[in-house]
Amino acid sequence: MSKTLRSEEIPASPDFRHLASIAGIAVDLRYATPHNFVGRDLYSPLDCAWLHRDAAAAVESVVAWLAARAPGHKVLLLDALRPHRVQEQLWDALAGTDLQMYLAPPERGSIHSFGMAVDITILDPLGRELDMGTGFDDMTPLSHPALEGEHLASGALTAVQVANRQLLRDAMFQAGFVGINSEWWHFDCGDRVAVRRDYTRVL
Repeated sequence: MSKTLRSEEIPASPDFRHLASIAGIAVDLRYATPHNFVGRDLYSPLDCAWLHRDAAAAVESVVAWLAARAPGHKVLLLDALRPHRVQEQLWDALAGTDLQMYLAPPERGSIHSFGMAVDITILDPLGRELDMGTGFDDMTPLSHPALEGEHLASGALTAVQVANRQLLRDAMFQAGFVGINSEWWHFDCGDRVAVRRDYTRVL
């Protein structure tokens, strides 16, 4: 069993950094608002604006890469630390639907619950989200990076939308993040098997 820590204990832990300590990012934690697929704030009163220090350092690498390659653009963090108790709420909210495929089951747990995953997008120089072809939490095949070639060929995604997604991936991959096949916005910091083995799960 991996090490655990309650969410309320995070501020006292040297292993975690608050998102406010990361320069050059924008933050809009959608699960702390009604603007998510469940339609309600799942985080309050918890402060979930945290990442493990390793993931925070990797985000700083993303910020530096973007500043050099796409001046004026900025990363927008949509989700960071997601306590295991919230992951359970999300799982229950999708019970009995095909959409559960988009979530890690509670018994395995999400890499978000270790502070080692982010949901992220890019803002243009005017502060607008780049057009990625779908919004965050759009649980349809159009969100799947693995299907972008098909969607481009059919016209469901434009070349600009695919290029925007590729810019995000390039920024994330060079910092050591790993994407997944079903969500263009989700990235794990490093290998998820190693994270589950070596890092502390936040409850």
